Amino acid sequence: MGEFLTDGAYYGRNSPQGGLTVAKDTPLLDGTDRRILRALQQDGRLPVVALAERVGLSPTPCQRRVRRLEEEGVIARYAAVLDPGRVGLPLQAFVMVALSSHAEEVVEGFQRALSARPEVLAAYAMSGEMDYLLHVLAADFEAYADFSMRALLRMPGVKETRSSFVLTALKPPGEVPV
Repeated sequence: MGEFLTDGAYYGRNSPQGGLTVAKDTPLLDGTDRRILRALQQDGRLPVVALAERVGLSPTPCQRRVRRLEEEGVIARYAAVLDPGRVGLPLQAFVMVALSSHAEEVVEGFQRALSARPEVLAAYAMSGEMDYLLHVLAADFEAYADFSMRALLRMPGVKETRSSFVLTALKPPGEVPV
């Protein structure tokens, strides 16, 4: 059975109210921590004084909380969110990849080759009939075809790929719900 915390988050298997359920081993976050996280997701450059004012704390305890959230790995890093189209990479593809073998040397070789490719924005090992899901950026279809034919299909162990192209981003990556 799960439990509710004072901030309304439910920790357990199934939320009885249909809300967001989080894993039991998640660091406990109170309402103030969650307000800090929401504010920093909207603006990671927010000065501590402004952040403290926004969440109802004085600066010193606010800074301590931010430092704790960083140390616990809740805040993984700070980054600028770029528009791929505005930097010359308007074509986005999601590519499913199946490997010919799951032998350690094949998997490691593929992952090494993949990590060296700047076109690959994100990569995930997957369950199901395909082994990996890649989020790829390119200038146009010609650039994507070049990446696919000259790089991806030549990576160690690649047996099959399936590409789907983004037509419209209905809900682009955004804030983690906290």
